[in-house]
Order: sequence, then C-alpha cells, then structure tokens
Amino acid sequence: MKKVLVAMSGGVDSSVAAYILKKEGYDVVGATMKLWHSDSMKQKNGRCCSIEDIADARRVCHHLGIKHYVFNFEHLFESTVVKNFIDEYLAGRTPNPCIVCNDSVKFDALLPKATTMGFDYLATGHYAIIEKHTKKHTRPTYLLKKGIDVKKDQSYFLYRMNQKRLSKTLFPVGEMTKKEVRALALAQKLPVARKSESYDVCFVGDGGYGKFLEERNVMERKYLSGNIVDVEGKIRGQHCGLPFYTIGQRNGLGISSKERLYVLSLDKNRNEVIVGNKEDAFSKKFYVSDVVWCSDASRFSGALSVKIRYLSEDVPALISYRGRRAKVELDTPQFAVTTGQSAVFYCGDTVIGGGLISAVERNR
Repeated sequence: MKKVLVAMSGGVDSSVAAYILKKEGYDVVGATMKLWHSDSMKQKNGRCCSIEDIADARRVCHHLGIKHYVFNFEHLFESTVVKNFIDEYLAGRTPNPCIVCNDSVKFDALLPKATTMGFDYLATGHYAIIEKHTKKHTRPTYLLKKGIDVKKDQSYFLYRMNQKRLSKTLFPVGEMTKKEVRALALAQKLPVARKSESYDVCFVGDGGYGKFLEERNVMERKYLSGNIVDVEGKIRGQHCGLPFYTIGQRNGLGISSKERLYVLSLDKNRNEVIVGNKEDAFSKKFYVSDVVWCSDASRFSGALSVKIRYLSEDVPALISYRGRRAKVELDTPQFAVTTGQSAVFYCGDTVIGGGLISAVERNR
C-alpha cells in the first residue's frame, strides 16, 4: 500500500483530497504546516494559516480516521516567503508570495520531509493535473497541466515544479470542478464542507501590505515620499512611499487631472512613481529572469502562450530564451505587465516553465 502525506490547510480542497486518496486505497496521513504566528494576530475570513485552520484540519483527519501531524515551518517561512515579500516591495516590484511558498516551503521542505518519513507521495489540494508518460527503456516523464476547472486552475502557482517533484506529488482534485469538490465534501459530511475559501496573503493583517511593511519598520525614510511624474517628466503630485503603489493602479493617487492617470512604473533609483494614460499602461514586450522549466522546452514546437498574473488568461506569445533569461513578445499588448510577478509559459494546457518579470517595455 502506497503511503501519502496530504498537506492539509484546513480548507475544503485539501480535505477532499485526503478523502479521495483514502477511498482509493492509499495509506493517508494529514499534515498541516504552521507557517505564521497567527495566534498573535487578528485573523479575518479569507485567510489561511490560523490556529483555527490547524484545528479544522485536525477535525477532518479525525472524521476520516487518519493521523494528523503539525510541522512548524515558521522560521523557514519567515526567511524565505516573508523576506522575499519585503525585499521585492522595497525594490519597487510586486511579489507573489504563494509561488514562493509553494517552491520554498511545500516542495522544497515538506516534500523532502515526507520522503524522509517513508511516504511515497506528497498530495495537495491544488487544482492542477500531473500527467505521467512512459516509454520503453526510458524514464517516465511528467507534464504539469491546467486543472479542468478554468476558474480555479492553479497551475500558474506551480510552474517551479521540476520532474523530481512532479514524480512524487499528487493533485487529487485537479480533474474536478470546485462545485464537485464542495458537493463531495457535503456528501461525506466533512467538518469544513461549508467553509469559505482563502484569498488574501496569510501573513498580512487587516491593514494591508503597506501597513505590514510599516509595522515591521523596514521602509527607508528617504523612500517614504517623492514625486509622482508623468511620461514627460512633469511633476504631477507626491507619493507616500513606492511600496504603496502597484502597476496599473488608478485610484488613490491624489492627483487632480482631467484625464484618468494610471501607475506605469516605479523608479527606485529616482524614488518616483511614473503615471500616464491607460494606453501607456499596455505592453507587448517584456523580459523574464530566473527562468525554470517543468519539462524539456525543446519538446514543445506548437504555439506558445504566457500568463502574466494568476487572474489573467494566457495569451499567445513568441518566447525566446537563453539560459535562465527569456524575452517575451506578445501577439496582443496586455495591461499592467508588472515586474516581480511571474510569467508562466504554456503550450496548450501544459505548463512548460516560467520566471520573474524583470523589465517591461511600454508601447511608447
């Protein structure tokens, strides 16, 4: 009997994943990672990693008749995910902590721990699919594919998976819709069947990421205020700190203008927020660093596409790469391509790889 450690967040998706695997005959154990000192901060609905979530995961495991472990990864989470979050915002970029968490915590720490403990697989509640391909006299290869629920597909967050990780990972709910997952949880009377989903960054409190940075006293005084300038270099107002602005932002600029102005970029060297009209915020070409590949990129000769943020659709693109850098030329300009976010490359429904958006060329 194969042994599976299921990463259980206390939510409905990972709970249903554990139920499915047990029903399929696996020897299942649940594990919840304690990532943040949430017992000392006020949590609100829509966040994960709270003490209540750990208790919910334990209740589900008791309901399923399986063991439940809690692993304390707070130090690792702080030194990787939170540090990256702070560093990126202070550098004028916009990070995606969920991708860093998957890479540095779930699959770089929890997966090896599961292997050391004698488990054959690590399973999560991600909406994605791992497809195994075997050929005679060759090692199996694995493809990471989109989940069938278009609205819930989470393959974007998993592009840093490599062949070794894919071979040891299961995504039991990837071929289900969210509606089906919820219905199964209700049918099996799982304690979290009606629990709402988590959306927000787990370690950022009610005041948002700006307040989080302020409370940690990491913002250099010289960057707390500066000029807001347009594309011609004309001063249009004053900003209250680069980390408080995001690319594509329109509201909250404090500028009186006849035209609607959008944040186009953040210049850390000059401590300036650059604004322009909506057309200026579209880009057709950008550059990607720290590129990793889920699969051998040379195998994919068909039309490629790229997704520039989780909630956007992937769009056709020409991707040229050398080493760990790539240039992306989009067929159609996209709004608010943002440095620090991940660009994920697809061939059809298959994730090829991706990296961090490092530089963007505006249309003009």
